[in-house]
Amino acid sequence: MPIATAAPTGPVNDLLAALLLGLIEGLTEFLPISSTGHLLIAQHWLGERSDLFNIVIQAGAILAITLVFRQRLWALATGLRDAANRDYLMKIAVAFGVTAVVGLPVRLMGWELPDTVSPIAWALILGGVWMLFAERIAERRGDSAHITWVVAVLVGLAQVVAGVFPGTSRSAAAIFMAMMAGTGKRSAATEFVFLVGIPTMFAASGYALLEHFLESGTGGEAWGEMGLAFAAATVTGFVAVRWLLGYIKQHRYTPFAIYRIVLGVALLLWLPAGV
Repeated sequence: MPIATAAPTGPVNDLLAALLLGLIEGLTEFLPISSTGHLLIAQHWLGERSDLFNIVIQAGAILAITLVFRQRLWALATGLRDAANRDYLMKIAVAFGVTAVVGLPVRLMGWELPDTVSPIAWALILGGVWMLFAERIAERRGDSAHITWVVAVLVGLAQVVAGVFPGTSRSAAAIFMAMMAGTGKRSAATEFVFLVGIPTMFAASGYALLEHFLESGTGGEAWGEMGLAFAAATVTGFVAVRWLLGYIKQHRYTPFAIYRIVLGVALLLWLPAGV
C-alpha cells in the first residue's frame, strides 16, 4: 500500500494533507503523468492512506470528466437510433469489459500497490520513453479519428497494465495504445480513453467501497478527510481536463514525457536506497 512514513498528525494537518492529495489527484488523473504514482510519492511525505482513499478520490476526478463530457454523453445516450452512436457506445463497453474481465482476477489474487518509490520512478521513466517513441510511430499512421474494435480491446488491456504498474498512467497507456493501433488523431484517442475511464473508475471505486463495507463496516476511515479530497479532486480535475483538451489540439504530448523522465530520474537519484 502507500509508502509509510512519519508525517505530522492532528486534525488540521490531516485535513491539509487530504486537501493536497485531492488537488494532486485532480491535476494528474487525466494528464499522462500517473496520478497513482504522484499520490504514492506525495504520501511518502504526507502520510499513508488506504487503497479506499486513493480509489474514491479518483472517483472525484471521474466525476469531473463526466461533467466536462456531459453534452457528449447526453448525445450518445439519446442518439441510440444513430448507428455511429451505437457503434461508439459498444466500443466503450468492450474496452470497459476487457478491463473488468482481465483486471478483476488480478484484484482478487490480492495484488497491492508497492510500498516503495523506486518501482514508480522506473515506471515514470520507461513510460516517458515509450510515450516519445509511441507518438512518433502514431504520427506515421495518419490522423484518423476512427475507433476500431482492435483499439477498443487494446485500450481495455492498457488500463489493466497501468493499474498493475503504478507510475505507468492509465490515460497515457490507453491513449498511446489507441494512437499506435490506428486512431492517430490525439483528440479522438484522448476523448475515447476519457469516456472509457468513466465506467472503469466508477466501477473500481464502487468495488472498493463494497469491499471496505463488507470487511470493516463504516469504521476505519476518516470520511471527512476523504470527502474534502474528493471535492478537491473534482474541481481541479474539471479544470485540468478542460485545459488538456484545448492543449492537445495544437500540441504534442512530448512535454509530459520529458516531465516523467526528469521526475523519475530525480526520484532515483535523491531518494535513499530502498525507499
